[in-house]
Amino acid sequence: MKARWSLVSSLLVAAGMSAGAAVAADLEPGRSTAQEVIAEMGKPAMEVKRPNGEQLLYFTKYPFGRTVQVATIGADGKLRGIEERLTKQNIYSIKQGMREQEVRELLGPPRQITPNKRTKTTEWEYPWLEAAKEKRIFWVSFSAEGVVVKVLEMHDEEAEPTSD
Repeated sequence: MKARWSLVSSLLVAAGMSAGAAVAADLEPGRSTAQEVIAEMGKPAMEVKRPNGEQLLYFTKYPFGRTVQVATIGADGKLRGIEERLTKQNIYSIKQGMREQEVRELLGPPRQITPNKRTKTTEWEYPWLEAAKEKRIFWVSFSAEGVVVKVLEMHDEEAEPTSD
């Protein structure tokens, strides 16, 4: 158990998260079931079923949190792993031409969806943390056809400063 917690802590630090952010400390890949994941992490904000039988469970801390954790459940109903989706690598991989479904599966559900009647676009908003402390915000604009037309990422000026 101690070795597993050490591994989880190391992975979280590498991903820019604190060990205290690990909601899933009692979950073990290969042993924990989907029901145990839900009992530990709460009701998923979104679920995706893949053709290979895998299931992705998305857990957010919205409206005030800045994380989207995804638990991958294998076709056998056992936990494969848990990962943070609002990472610099994932956010910077969103490009013009991607479809809504691709963005939603990569980043998870947005905190807010805002239709813009004037431009005939829809904006999705994702608050996230860079380097575990810097509060950032990422917007994705979709055309009426559901295709990414613009992305914007910047420091979240409206967020309260993070205290040590």
